[in-house]
Amino acid sequence: MLTIDFDRLGIGPVTKVIDVGCGAGRHAFEAYRRGADVVAFDQNEDDLRSVDSILHAMAENGEAPENAAAKVVRGDALNLPYADETFDCVIASEILEHIPEDDAAIAELIRVLKVGGTLAVSVPRWLPEQVCWLLSEEYHSNEGGHVRIYRASALRDKILGSGLELTHTHHAHALHSPFWWLKCAVGVANTGHPAVTAYHKLLVWDLMQRPKITQLAETVLNPLVGKSVAMYFIKPRPTESQAEQGCSVALG
Repeated sequence: MLTIDFDRLGIGPVTKVIDVGCGAGRHAFEAYRRGADVVAFDQNEDDLRSVDSILHAMAENGEAPENAAAKVVRGDALNLPYADETFDCVIASEILEHIPEDDAAIAELIRVLKVGGTLAVSVPRWLPEQVCWLLSEEYHSNEGGHVRIYRASALRDKILGSGLELTHTHHAHALHSPFWWLKCAVGVANTGHPAVTAYHKLLVWDLMQRPKITQLAETVLNPLVGKSVAMYFIKPRPTESQAEQGCSVALG
């Protein structure tokens, strides 16, 4: 289940991509399928071990082009171990809401992005997230949980203020909002509740079969209750005055 729209990223052979906070690896896998040189980056060793196994299986099964490359790297999103302007595309899906120092994380995402490259960011949307927080403290108050609820405009302005240009915004996963409201209402850990089980079966059916009825429902409902908001930015070339200023600073 992808939150980021890969058709907007221009990913293909020799594209260098980093999926920061890759989690279970869904976006890293898609970039690899499209032939990119992918880094699946996270701080969770267990997640990375699973992602690495799947990447190797994809290679063995011919699910990625032969010239594509993929690896997992463990590290801190606040201190990415890469030089400035290393990647053509930087993906940060559903991680910034977990990071107290989000300004520092955003600065790192932008630092390693090449000029002309694309930054794709997604976070939980304000309204569906507010409902979850109101219904359940357990939903967010746990180790590694959500530390804030973003308004899309506030996150957008943070990134625009760092010099990037917004190219597109959309919402995703409307069918997942009621599922999480339901889980929060009955208890997040109460996975065996009949209503939760039934709704989960619906989501699995949608994921596996992609029937037209659920695709249509999400298209209609995403602008209203999409669980996530995704934003896409490009890193423009510095203006002549900015380049001169940077040069003077470097010269001291």
